[in-house]
Amino acid sequence: MSGAWWKERVFYQIYPRSFQDSNGDGIGDINGIISRLDYLKWLGVGAVWLCPIYDSPNADMGYDIRDYEKIMAEFGTMEDFDRLVREMHRRDIKLVMDLVVNHSSDEHAWFVESRKSKDNPYRDYYIWRDGRGGREPNNWSSFFTPSAWTYDGTTDQWYLHLFSEKQPDLNWENPSVREEIYAMINRWFDRGVDGFRMDVITCIAKAPGLPDGEGERDENGRVFAHEHFAFQPKLHEYLRELRRRCLDGRDCMCVGETSFVNTENASSLVGDGRELDMLFQFDVVDMDGEGTKWDVIPFDLKKFKRIIADWQKAIDWNTLFWENHDQPRSVPRFGCVETEELRVRSAKMLAAAMFLLRGTPFIYQGEEIGMTNFPFTEASQLRDVECFNLLKEAEKTGRTEWAWNGIRHKGRDNARTPMQWSGQENAGFTTGDPWIDVNPNYTQINVEKAKKDEDSILHFYRELIRLRGESDVLKYGSFEPLCEENEDLFAYRREYEGEAVVVVCNFSGRTVKLPEDLACVGAGGGEDEDGARARCEAGKVLLAAGFDGEGLLPWGTVVTTAVTS
Repeated sequence: MSGAWWKERVFYQIYPRSFQDSNGDGIGDINGIISRLDYLKWLGVGAVWLCPIYDSPNADMGYDIRDYEKIMAEFGTMEDFDRLVREMHRRDIKLVMDLVVNHSSDEHAWFVESRKSKDNPYRDYYIWRDGRGGREPNNWSSFFTPSAWTYDGTTDQWYLHLFSEKQPDLNWENPSVREEIYAMINRWFDRGVDGFRMDVITCIAKAPGLPDGEGERDENGRVFAHEHFAFQPKLHEYLRELRRRCLDGRDCMCVGETSFVNTENASSLVGDGRELDMLFQFDVVDMDGEGTKWDVIPFDLKKFKRIIADWQKAIDWNTLFWENHDQPRSVPRFGCVETEELRVRSAKMLAAAMFLLRGTPFIYQGEEIGMTNFPFTEASQLRDVECFNLLKEAEKTGRTEWAWNGIRHKGRDNARTPMQWSGQENAGFTTGDPWIDVNPNYTQINVEKAKKDEDSILHFYRELIRLRGESDVLKYGSFEPLCEENEDLFAYRREYEGEAVVVVCNFSGRTVKLPEDLACVGAGGGEDEDGARARCEAGKVLLAAGFDGEGLLPWGTVVTTAVTS
């Protein structure tokens, strides 16, 4: 079994704007991150995924890059970054940077030049087209705006942007663009970066001719035509070229945000190790939306179990996550916050359910203390362009109440409120005015308080990380789903080289006795001398919350050793 470092370690995602402010300007920064590295080491983190810190006008909070080789002024300097790398490596923590190369900012020097004239040397760095009958070149809508095109009167043409109008798509068909990107990536590697998370990487190749979409049209005839801008054939050509030019010969890793991936096409990206090392799929975090992410529907445990089993079977190595900077907090979403006891217990249960599966765990900042969604009531509290656009469109159709329900349940700002370090003012995040409001529950939910409580979510996460790190069966073991038809329990078995572990999680609000089909396979043909199978709970309990020896309390979990088959 490969001992690749990115399989052995647990990742921790940092959203730098909200992690720790060091200078009192209300914005998290690199020196703030450095000041918290000992905390990450104490927790057991072995690698960090750092959201974009590049120079940016922040139309999309750093995912609109103005200069790929300059640090955003609010975050610090390149000297600060170099010190961050040194301090992380000194603690044996790897650094994976976020990189956005599907698009740049419209303030990037390339685009500034590109829009000046049709014969500018940088014109073909982006995707420009003539209009059609006084309208856009095709009928595509974007992720953020009704149209994927914006008209520019300087040259009487339109440019493509799959996201906001301030995020024009780069033209990967142009070899000069690819050369610029590869050279930039290699310079970051040379500075000591250990890998990259590639933002919306499956969208870099577009269908030849940019044909109209054929799906359901909105009132203006536009279509979200992902069949023409995701998983196009040239995607694989580009990713293989990127690996040859940047990754080969380095002890690094590359994980993709692979929009529109599914169990059928995933292996094309990670199957032979010549494109991506890992990928993020979103079937779990998309399962509580119907039609759109904003049409919130209840959690369905059986659906969740099918998704997990299908992905564990589809590819050899998964990314394991509940939260990230684009998702709301997991405990109110998939667990229970009716009482403080249930918030704590369900947060522990969710951790065991996800992070002991086969794959690499990615913990998002604050998840380890069970941070919750923010109680948004007005637009002035929001910062996310996606939410602003949703409200703008909803107001046109009288669906404002529906939009606010979606924002409170699924809005990205829920994950972007400041990290709650202590019960002091502004949760210990800043001595100034925070760029976005701190969740008012910070006096109850914070790292300082959790550290003092041995039964806290934080200590459970620390023990879980330690347990995985010391267990080959939990890192490399096979996956076998259990209790597939049970309406309350999510359970699975991991087995590797004569060792087995069973994980059982109660996703319900009632006490559930462990059923007979969770019995471990005993020695000598699966039965003991009395003819009864050895029960899972007879094994050594490795980790538990809300387990009474016979069953699981509401939102409880237990992890035990098991007899191998």
